Amino acid sequence: MTRTVYVNGEYLPETEATVSIFDRGFLMADGVYEVTTVLDGKLIDFDGHAKRLSRSLNELEMKEPCTQDELLEIHRKLVEANNVTEGLVYLQVTRGAADRDFAYPKDAEPTLVLFTQEKVLAQSPVAKTGISVISIPDIRWGRRDIKTVQLLYPSMGKMAAKAAGADDAWMVEDGSVTEGTSNNAYIVKDGVIITRNLSNDILHGITRAAVLRFAQEAQMQVEERPFTIEEAKAADEAFVTSATTFVMPVVKIDDAAIGTGEVGPIASRLREIYIEESRKAAL
Repeated sequence: MTRTVYVNGEYLPETEATVSIFDRGFLMADGVYEVTTVLDGKLIDFDGHAKRLSRSLNELEMKEPCTQDELLEIHRKLVEANNVTEGLVYLQVTRGAADRDFAYPKDAEPTLVLFTQEKVLAQSPVAKTGISVISIPDIRWGRRDIKTVQLLYPSMGKMAAKAAGADDAWMVEDGSVTEGTSNNAYIVKDGVIITRNLSNDILHGITRAAVLRFAQEAQMQVEERPFTIEEAKAADEAFVTSATTFVMPVVKIDDAAIGTGEVGPIASRLREIYIEESRKAAL
């Protein structure tokens, strides 16, 4: 079935959707994006994603393409038009089309594109077995807190992981793990959940915020600080969080099994809580 997508005010069949070759997202990676989860046909954490989008746009001095209410309506219309019960809505805003120049154009209008993807999320079979990760150097730019479309190095990290027979990569800078290629990273030691503190070094994950809140409400102990790969290998559990994986257990890092080498109880419980509570609050 041909999907309906959204491009600059129009709902179109995906085969008819176009963006200018002069768009700065294409020429300069001058754009930001968000991914919002759909469960039971409803949106998870939409407000958090909308607020982070505004922050990213502000940090890059880009115009808001529409209001948050208008953005919510677009999301809902696409979910309905494509009959998505489980999956995601991808949103991308660029600075717009202009003659190629390193300086920002003064009069370009933002390009706004959204589309849906169906994907099994809540009952993902991988969540029962866990994933494996490798460690790679983090050589990205310094503003990882801005959710830009500059995703070449994370993509290279994914491919390096696949070449090594793993599922993903954790990036390491100055001896400590920053994050996964498309997720926030965590370890568990003696019942304490440890994850890197927020800064410009990592993305301020919307799922991360929700999971940490749920963990504290469940009387779990959380410590926000950097940790090393060596600490991770010696941990009792490890996991990642993102909008499309929720809480995903990690059972192997490089050549080392984590804990028993099987999915741990804290990651499993947090996944259950996250899915349950997110469904209750979905829009």
